[in-house]
Amino acid sequence: MFFFDPTFLLIIPVLILSFYAQNKVKSNYNKFNKIKNSAGLSGSEVAKKILNRNGVNNIKIQKTEGTLTDHFNPREKVVNLSEEVYSKPSVSSISIAAHEAGHVLQHQADYVPLKIRNSILPVASFGSKAAFPLFLVGFLFQTNFLMDIGIIFFAGALLFHLATLPVEFNASNQAYAELSNGIIVDKDELQGTKKVLNAAALTYVASTLMALVQLLRLLILRGYRD
Repeated sequence: MFFFDPTFLLIIPVLILSFYAQNKVKSNYNKFNKIKNSAGLSGSEVAKKILNRNGVNNIKIQKTEGTLTDHFNPREKVVNLSEEVYSKPSVSSISIAAHEAGHVLQHQADYVPLKIRNSILPVASFGSKAAFPLFLVGFLFQTNFLMDIGIIFFAGALLFHLATLPVEFNASNQAYAELSNGIIVDKDELQGTKKVLNAAALTYVASTLMALVQLLRLLILRGYRD
């Protein structure tokens, strides 16, 4: 069976890394969410402060439901911050809010990797959903053409993951630079910020590795039909 073939063993190490990354994100978020930042600023206040300092005044900052649901919507020009991040003056809150503000600064500066990722998104979204069904049908019915199309579609999804890495790392670097440039002066808090941001970045690395391994699986299984 396709989903239980020997190549599934390739996924196990990446699954372990993914679980580790998710646990790291939650543990660091919870740990530094209990520590009040020395500036006494909430996530929404920090995001606004960073944007104003960089001359960005056309972005709305609003609260959204859930935990770690923070994201920037460039179409609506809105930074959505989860409830605790929006209102709580913790190290975790301002770290995450600064990261989202970093995405705004990327958008304002026409950051090339961000433009590439956004251009790939529609194709990658469709490809990631269609790739496995197409490949599975082709594999079961020995239709090489369908398997090849599935591989091409999934390669597009992998390109999206690869383009996401520099975008997320750059946003985190900008966040750290902004926070260390007068907003936070306490070294221990900056170390906490770095841990929160690095843990989040690890999840993107794990997602990219998972996509890479899945593509490798498809290529190996495609080879069985030659």
